[in-house]
Amino acid sequence: MSAAAEVVPASLLRIDLGCGPNPQDGFDGADSIKFNDKVKHVLHIGRDPWPCADNSVTEAYCSHTIEHLSNHNDKWERIHFFNELYRCLKPDAGCMLIFPHWCSERFYGDPTHKEPMSEWFHLYLMRDWRMANAPHTDKKHVAHGYDCNFQTVIMNAENPQLANRNAEYRQYATTWYKGAIWDLHCTVIKRA
Repeated sequence: MSAAAEVVPASLLRIDLGCGPNPQDGFDGADSIKFNDKVKHVLHIGRDPWPCADNSVTEAYCSHTIEHLSNHNDKWERIHFFNELYRCLKPDAGCMLIFPHWCSERFYGDPTHKEPMSEWFHLYLMRDWRMANAPHTDKKHVAHGYDCNFQTVIMNAENPQLANRNAEYRQYATTWYKGAIWDLHCTVIKRA
């Protein structure tokens, strides 16, 4: 996206970030590749400004995308992603994020994945937690740091082979066995 790209007005309600060729029904598709006409916005969501007005998005969706963004070599693409998401979402609006668990073969099978994600990442998205535990990651202390404040909920998407096992076994497996958790599902809600 060029610096002169047109900003989408507040009429934009829902956006599928990293949609690939098939954005969710009712969502505007955004991806770095123009797969087809369903991809309405072509940009690098980890580096470029997003084509959305402040507080204009009522719902966002992002499945199997943020693991393609880097947070090393001064790129801080994931932090840019979350800061832009925060800027674009309306207050109390949310985004469903789905990404492979760090210990899943689903992460390591794709050579375009940059860095794994753990169950801890979402804590950094909450300003109070971040300021108490990791202030060095906040924009107040570092120019490219987090400038967002989300309420978060994170859940495991377990290997389907665990579905018929009892809760005690499933808890043990997801704690100790590689491949027991396939994906993480995280909902983030914009807070003031």
